[in-house]
Amino acid sequence: MTIDPASEREAMDAYSAVVTSVAAQLTPRVAALRMQSGRGESAGSAVVLTGESHLVTNAHVVGGASSGTAEFADGTEAHVDVIGRDRLSDLAVVRADREVPSPPEYGDADSLLVGSLVVAVGNPLGLSGTVTAGVVSALGRSMPARTRTAARLIEDVIQTDAALNPGNSGGALADSRGRVIGINTAVAGVGLGLAVPINATTHRIIHALMHDGRVRRAYLGLVSTPAPLTPALAERLGQRSALRVVEVVEDSPAASSGLRAGDLVLAVDGVSLGDAQSLQKRLFADAIGQRIEVTVLRNGALVDAVAVPTELAD
Repeated sequence: MTIDPASEREAMDAYSAVVTSVAAQLTPRVAALRMQSGRGESAGSAVVLTGESHLVTNAHVVGGASSGTAEFADGTEAHVDVIGRDRLSDLAVVRADREVPSPPEYGDADSLLVGSLVVAVGNPLGLSGTVTAGVVSALGRSMPARTRTAARLIEDVIQTDAALNPGNSGGALADSRGRVIGINTAVAGVGLGLAVPINATTHRIIHALMHDGRVRRAYLGLVSTPAPLTPALAERLGQRSALRVVEVVEDSPAASSGLRAGDLVLAVDGVSLGDAQSLQKRLFADAIGQRIEVTVLRNGALVDAVAVPTELAD
């Protein structure tokens, strides 16, 4: 098939127009972040979050620091204090001591499709307005995160081929309309980057960081992995996947409830589960100390176990 050169130029012009429009919207709203702690300096990017001078970035960018500086593309510099950090989502919120540019529009990463155009905007090491573009190359990726006492998978991570470098961490990943749909978090390999999605779950995390300084989570003590159901089971149960219990932590709420390795977790309180995120969404502060009913498939039979989650230690 022969491609008309004029049509190709029009397509490239349209692509360029989208990227330059997004860059113009976001570049003033992404700051270069430098954080100071007893272990030295760390650097990355941060995105304006609210009209009250909050910015969102990565937890690994702020590290153990309590304060630092944010510098914007126009040369404005502000002192920032860390309001909250959550290593299990790799998100953190800082607040500037002066007025900053107005926040961009935030979108919903759950509406993304593989192949969607995305633009990454960072401010690495003061090189203001570093902009790269690409597509969503994969959705639903997982990325491990851990603290001294806990480990968890960050679910539904966005994978993109928009070029990233370490200084882009904490910067914005935007859709073609300039809406921030992710916070760039890691370079996954040559030509591949990862971003924490902006969706209902991360909005809840960010809200907790802004108001409480931390995220309280409920703890069951299950290590699980998604598992497809056989066609016969899927037809019988009305769902195609479940969570296979790989390990039950000793002396945990899950162990006390009688859950066992090998169980297939189908539902919690009657709500079907198909992936780790659907379980993690239920394990926030309001589940601590509350009775939950876990339905599992064990040796071909449905079994209900009652568990009372405790608070996950930070």
